[in-house]
Amino acid sequence: MAIKAIIIEDNPTTMDVICQSLEATEDIEILGTAANATLARELIGKGGFDIMLCDLGLPDGSGIDLIKYASKLFPEADIIVITIFAEQSKVLGAIKAGARGYLVKDEHLGSCVNAIRETRAGGSSISPLIARQLLQQLQPNTNELDDPLLEPLSSRETDVLNLLARGFTYAEIAGFLTLSEHTIRTYVRRIYHKLQVNSRSEAVFEASSRGIIDFH
Repeated sequence: MAIKAIIIEDNPTTMDVICQSLEATEDIEILGTAANATLARELIGKGGFDIMLCDLGLPDGSGIDLIKYASKLFPEADIIVITIFAEQSKVLGAIKAGARGYLVKDEHLGSCVNAIRETRAGGSSISPLIARQLLQQLQPNTNELDDPLLEPLSSRETDVLNLLARGFTYAEIAGFLTLSEHTIRTYVRRIYHKLQVNSRSEAVFEASSRGIIDFH
């Protein structure tokens, strides 16, 4: 069954690139598009989508508000941010609102196809640029550091987490570590459980705040 996607993007060129990338696949169907927040709310309200690609900088409203709205109405749907904004505050705001992936427009937008597939498979796609910023800018939270993990991460889980934080796909990580993609997914599930998170982005935040991973 095809993955049903909706796209919220005000830039016509970016919209065209994304649509062309998705239309070239056999497993992703574009259910609808919207170029502003008003139309986006109407589109979201119709439901029926598996994934939402959402820009943050819309002419008549906030993409973060739309993410909150969609997450509340359809918590089973996944949301990926595609935006020019790479500031830490924007990233944190979008992820707290319910986004499970974050891609930057300056990078190759064709990657949104893999991001959609990975997210629907239970992963969470995050741009390497965003991962670098998070690891460099997030400061340890002493309250979180005082809260012990359910169980410490193993050395292999830490290896996987470091590669996840750098934006690599499950398949790429499997290649680096000479393991199967199925095994990598098992490690990721364990990591999420131990960190008490639900997505790659949240795992990066949590692990960075605890000093478990370091990009340098």
